[in-house]
Amino acid sequence: MTAIAFIGLGVMGYPMAGHLARSGHSVTVFNRTRSKSEKWVREHGGNLADSPAEAAHSVEIVMACVDNDHGLRMVCTGEAGAFAGMSGGNVFVDHTTVSAAVTREMRDEAARRHIGYVDAPVSGGQAGAENGVLSIMCGGDAETYARVEDVLGAYSRICKRIGDCGAGQLAKMVNQICIAGLLQGLSEGLHFADRAGLDGAAVVEVIAHGAAGSWQMENRFQTMLNGQFDFGFAVDLMRKDLGICLDTAEENGASLPVTALVDQFYKDVQNIGGARWDTSSLIQRLRVLDGGS
Repeated sequence: MTAIAFIGLGVMGYPMAGHLARSGHSVTVFNRTRSKSEKWVREHGGNLADSPAEAAHSVEIVMACVDNDHGLRMVCTGEAGAFAGMSGGNVFVDHTTVSAAVTREMRDEAARRHIGYVDAPVSGGQAGAENGVLSIMCGGDAETYARVEDVLGAYSRICKRIGDCGAGQLAKMVNQICIAGLLQGLSEGLHFADRAGLDGAAVVEVIAHGAAGSWQMENRFQTMLNGQFDFGFAVDLMRKDLGICLDTAEENGASLPVTALVDQFYKDVQNIGGARWDTSSLIQRLRVLDGGS
């Protein structure tokens, strides 16, 4: 059993922390909205803390899954931040999707306190978190990663160290770049099928077993056809992630023309009221453009 603090009980963090408790670890939780922490403790046991620093006191590993760069800085630094409560030799694991720049900033601050640091963004969405089958892309030195790998197995299908600190965030950017282009292509294909008078479900039944098949096609085609967009990662969050990708591409010189285009398509989705729709809602933009609803 490992003593663990988990900071951030959103749609991802809440079930992830639950998997840790069910795996036999001693878990202390903190969330800005205290009622979520109280609910989690009622369901899973464990302990509730009033600050990240308090949660981090007397544990071996601190995990965070918050919203953005600013949120990560807030839970890590300052008198109430997790780093203030951690002892030298302990490890901080960040599951937030943030910029590689803030990852390096937090790593350097952790290093000054002799705290190990692993950036470990996840892919798989809410369903992956609830079912414990996330893909986790990690960055950090090999020794530090080895100390947390088994613990991360509580909610992952695959967990892999990609390279030194920051590599996990860069790998997550690759993930989001690929998803953006894929979902736009799937949206156009399903929309074309509808305009051509085809049965979209019948078409997918055939092409999903060929080269066009994908996780998104298998898991989202029916809800896309039905115009239902409350099944996963929100457009607002995707735009945050794609902004990180595009900013990083400016730094490293990578050309991302499709990613930049799809980012603007998601802006259109926001403008038609879809900020909290899931990322498959790109098809709705096409329907609106063609006079649908």
